[in-house]
Amino acid sequence: MHRLFVAIVPPAPIRLLLARHMGGIVGARWQDDSQLHITLRFIGEVDRHRARDAAAGLGAIHHPPFRVALSGLGQFDRKGHIDTLWVGIAPHDELARLHNKVDQALVRIGLDPETRAYLPHITIARFGRGVGSLAGFMDHIGPVESPAFDVSHFCLFESHLGRDGPVYEVIDRYPLA
Repeated sequence: MHRLFVAIVPPAPIRLLLARHMGGIVGARWQDDSQLHITLRFIGEVDRHRARDAAAGLGAIHHPPFRVALSGLGQFDRKGHIDTLWVGIAPHDELARLHNKVDQALVRIGLDPETRAYLPHITIARFGRGVGSLAGFMDHIGPVESPAFDVSHFCLFESHLGRDGPVYEVIDRYPLA
């Protein structure tokens, strides 16, 4: 089985900017450089044949390149406790259109459609139950902003889960044109 997702990797200067904001929260598991991405669609566990179909379906997507920027800081919670800290992406329009095209391509090969609302972001930290307070961190860091950067391609990734967290492997790269 292959655990797959579709994502955009921000350029190195943007990842470096994100790294400068990481640290200072007790109990946080900060993402490393190789884990920083903007998810377009989580696919999940699929067999070898479905993985090949997904790769082929994604190759048929046509979408023009576009520009986005880091914009804002937020958190997700699960069952009343914060489990994820993220940096937002703006503007949303082109990302949402590309997300929809990715979703449609995957539905055409027999995967279920995405049912959750799409919120483009880059996860920078994950938390267990023992996380320290985020209030001071959120006030100190303030909104995270960046210059606009080009999105010229997206990738199909395989996630390998291990003791030290997931390792992401690029399976294929799809240029926008």
